[in-house]
Amino acid sequence: MGGITRFSRVVLGMSGGVDSAVSALLLKRKGYEVIGVFMRNWDEKDEKGQCTGDVDAEDAEWVCRRLDIPFREVNFVKEYWNDVFMYMIEEYKAGFTPNPDIMCNKKIKFSPFLQYAKDNFNSEVIATGHYARTSYDDDLKNYDPKKGDYNKDVVRKIAESANLDRVAKKRDSTGICFIGSRNFQEFISQYIEDKPGNFIDLDSREVVGTHRGIHQWTVGQRCNIGPFPQPYFVAEKHPEANNIYVVAGTNHPALFTSIVFTEPIYWIHSPPSHLFTMGQLECHFRFQNTSPLVSCVLTPHTRNPWHHSPTQNMVVSLAHPLRAVTPGQYAVFYLGDECIGSARILRPGPSLYALNINDCRTFILKERERQSSHSYIDKNRGRNVKKQESTED
Repeated sequence: MGGITRFSRVVLGMSGGVDSAVSALLLKRKGYEVIGVFMRNWDEKDEKGQCTGDVDAEDAEWVCRRLDIPFREVNFVKEYWNDVFMYMIEEYKAGFTPNPDIMCNKKIKFSPFLQYAKDNFNSEVIATGHYARTSYDDDLKNYDPKKGDYNKDVVRKIAESANLDRVAKKRDSTGICFIGSRNFQEFISQYIEDKPGNFIDLDSREVVGTHRGIHQWTVGQRCNIGPFPQPYFVAEKHPEANNIYVVAGTNHPALFTSIVFTEPIYWIHSPPSHLFTMGQLECHFRFQNTSPLVSCVLTPHTRNPWHHSPTQNMVVSLAHPLRAVTPGQYAVFYLGDECIGSARILRPGPSLYALNINDCRTFILKERERQSSHSYIDKNRGRNVKKQESTED
């Protein structure tokens, strides 16, 4: 391997999808020595006896043969189980909704995978098919913010033009990769013991159904409880009492909040100076990658007028309310086009319902009371009709 600089050889994480395939193609066209490596992180078969990893590995190897680059496979099943999957299980047990993909990046891709590239290929450069606008040029230097403007449609067209037809139109993976098309609630019950509890109507405080465990549900999710005039959605999960509070209607104000509490932010480069000098920072926020950015103000949780630390838990004040802000997911922050950092969401702040914004709670409770009284009258009318019929007979 002598004579080749560490930056001229790239070890590429091949997933078997179109994004990593095009990454390999573009890197090779730019003159890099590319080595494709499939990371096997999960080896359990689904209920049909199939392991999705096998199919993806075959596709990744096919792409490497097509591009005439070496193909290798590395097994990180043990590391993934210990550092990603068990983390996910513990988070669900505690009532959170984790993001195992973020933990996979931290614990697998930028830890053992990077070390694997160094130890086996004398390379300190790894690549994947993820989308990001980089601040470096092809030689990993010279800032240029205009580089890297590919989107999914462009990537698919590049794959088609390069005759990578096997992956060009392959469906994107969605949800948690190792679950695949399986029912999540059935899957998670294999690893977390069911703990039945109640669905409780947040407005009436009445029990409206039962569940098999809070680990099977997430904030904002529709519940199959019926029959009721409107579908119910998860508003709050209470792990201590093992209860799930639900609300009628997808736009119920209990699902919306303008405040988010997070753990300390992980800064990609460094904390913006405003957090030291002003004690707050105006930026943009999202917690779902397909959602539009929302203006926000970041403030340390325990604001000290004499010292502002960017390593504290943070309060995120949103410009407008968002639906189903979910504990355990990750808030991501931007300054303009630059992603500056992220933080795990601890909990949403008070909902619009809790704060009774625009008298929303007052209106809902009065409406529920009115519907309840009408239902009582209708039942009594039914009894009177039956009584009259029996008298006439």
